[in-house]
Amino acid sequence: MLAAIANGTTRIDNFATSADCASTLDCLRDLGVEIHREGNSVVVNGVGKDGLHPPDGPLDCGNSGTTMRLMAGILAGQTFDSVLTGDESLQKRPMKRVIEPLTQMGAVIESNEGKAPLTIHGGQDLTGIEYQTPVASAQVKSCVLLAGLYAKGETFVVETTPTRDHTERLLRWFGVDVATDSSSTGGKHTVSGASALQGRDLTIPGDISSAAFFLVAAACLPGSEITMPNVGINPTRSAILDVLKRVGAQISPVADAGSAGEPADSIHISGGLGPQDKTLVLDGPIIANLIDEIPILAILGTQLEQGIEIRDAAELRVKESDRILAVVENLKRIGATTTEFPDGFKVERSDLKGATVDSFGDHRIAMAFGVAGLLADGETEIVGAECADISFPGFFETLASVVK
Repeated sequence: MLAAIANGTTRIDNFATSADCASTLDCLRDLGVEIHREGNSVVVNGVGKDGLHPPDGPLDCGNSGTTMRLMAGILAGQTFDSVLTGDESLQKRPMKRVIEPLTQMGAVIESNEGKAPLTIHGGQDLTGIEYQTPVASAQVKSCVLLAGLYAKGETFVVETTPTRDHTERLLRWFGVDVATDSSSTGGKHTVSGASALQGRDLTIPGDISSAAFFLVAAACLPGSEITMPNVGINPTRSAILDVLKRVGAQISPVADAGSAGEPADSIHISGGLGPQDKTLVLDGPIIANLIDEIPILAILGTQLEQGIEIRDAAELRVKESDRILAVVENLKRIGATTTEFPDGFKVERSDLKGATVDSFGDHRIAMAFGVAGLLADGETEIVGAECADISFPGFFETLASVVK
């Protein structure tokens, strides 16, 4: 998205083949951006902040909440009307969280009771605001910052809990002066509507949320060893490594790498978990850093002596599925002892038995229970496993390739 509204050409290497990223490319093409894909590289001919064209029809975001929420910020500042829609799952997800700050900035947006489709009326004069995010959401923060590029004056986003900072890092990479004041608990981020972006090549590090499935699988299987090259270890995303170390997993970086201000390492992990004298409780601010890894951490909990308890994670209720419900129901099917809470769950040490589980159309649920199948006695069948392609095409083939 940033390359599209930058001046000049950007080459992005190690671009994901996931369906979510393809949805973003399709939306940008429909807005008149010339994009060429060559394997895992994408070349974007930027049109500048004001160079997007009116689309011929609705922009289909597929299953990608990130695409919809971030595109809403960019489209709020355009001169033309646009409609953002998506699949059945995406149309159930809450969009009021971005509609409200955009409306405060002067945008005019129609929705289906706070859900997609979103009709964004162009030609509005946006004005910078100071906005404190009511939920810990990097998508909301990013949406407001992107709209701030089109607003008069400066736009400030205040967080009480730190969230992933990829957008701020990438804005700086493309030449935008993003001021961050970390004196508050989560930080205050500032952009100016006078900012311009300049195309600049970059390489995307491997996604640690995708790597997490292999990290947990290796940690839970004594004698396992795996090395994954060039994995992003951005400190706002890498709490999964700290959690695994806390439960005795042997993890070590191999080599430094990185691009576009994003730190990366090759990560080596050796299997085997250490002794545990009490339940591993994950709650509070760390949850924002771990939100995508919680389904696979539930599987980890079945292998810990004292189990795991997740709290303050009600946000999981409004992901691609109700992930709390999906995790608890599937764990029970494979023989785990678990308790559901409004904002999380508790999982006890359990001997898993192969069974038929449901992906609920959610890629992270499908992949998490693929790992659970490795740990279970007998055969595990995952209904709707193909949804893993949303974020990780070929996940099950890759998993099979590293299992002996």
